[in-house]
Amino acid sequence: MRAIITGITGQDGSYLADLLLEKGYEVIGMIRRSSTDCLERLTHLEGRITLKQGDLLDQLSLISLIEEVKPDEIYNLAAQSFVPTSWRQPVLTGEFNALGVTKMLEAIRVVNKSIRFYQASSSEMFGKVREVPQTEMTPFHPRSPYGVAKVYGHYITLNYRESYDIHANSGILFNHESPRRGLEFVTRKITNGAARIKLGLADELRLGNLDAKRDWGFAGDYVRAMWMMLQQSEPGDYVIATGENHSVEEFVKIAFAYLDLDFKEYVKIDPRFVRPAEVDILLGDASHARKILGWKPTVSFEELVKMMVDSDIERLSGSAGK
Repeated sequence: MRAIITGITGQDGSYLADLLLEKGYEVIGMIRRSSTDCLERLTHLEGRITLKQGDLLDQLSLISLIEEVKPDEIYNLAAQSFVPTSWRQPVLTGEFNALGVTKMLEAIRVVNKSIRFYQASSSEMFGKVREVPQTEMTPFHPRSPYGVAKVYGHYITLNYRESYDIHANSGILFNHESPRRGLEFVTRKITNGAARIKLGLADELRLGNLDAKRDWGFAGDYVRAMWMMLQQSEPGDYVIATGENHSVEEFVKIAFAYLDLDFKEYVKIDPRFVRPAEVDILLGDASHARKILGWKPTVSFEELVKMMVDSDIERLSGSAGK
């Protein structure tokens, strides 16, 4: 089996590459020539994967890549993935997260409609939620340009599935984290900040809304669900979530307590980090995925937080002595 992963340099892309290699796949990662993403998440895979240039904004590059590689599966994980940035760059976010999906689907339609396709949808599509928990049938009400663009990407995937009989799937993934999460994301900002304070490299951590609630899982579990979707006889949409709700403050409390620190002594609320339109609560119901795919998470919330703290402590320990 041969698979293309767009966004392979990101958290999910690197974990998915690990999984597919374990299953005997030939893995081709699509990267942009102008990409500022570093390849640090892929250093452990050097010599085991192939990287090829392509760009979601360039239709012909996608067609050429698919014609050259002849993949069995394509996992579209590439996106402008940081929600706060979507307010500063709403048009670019729409081009990547909405039109980019269309261009990839159109390339599949033109070259080979038998290719199985995975689209990375997001719980941010629910936004101002209409019901709790959220399922595949919950109406969308996105609260950011990122969420709006992801809704487009989700529905265009559904449209190509129904119009052209393409095995096109959407994973509505709720928040998923890991030691490979980018430092700009709040979870990694928390664990990195706690580790820096513990090692004497910092004396405070500035955060935004501590009351926001999310459904957090482990990225390694979630990429397994992506692969499972593409192994089904029929394509579909699946909510992937733990079904547990935790606040940002709970995440902070566990991370700091794990290092024998009282977060109240170090955490400062900074209005700069509060969103223009907040998503207050996201909680997923993954019963459909459990029933059809046989998927379930294996890493608990507390285990996830501690895993990330341990990783940041180990990474920063060398810096502490300098």
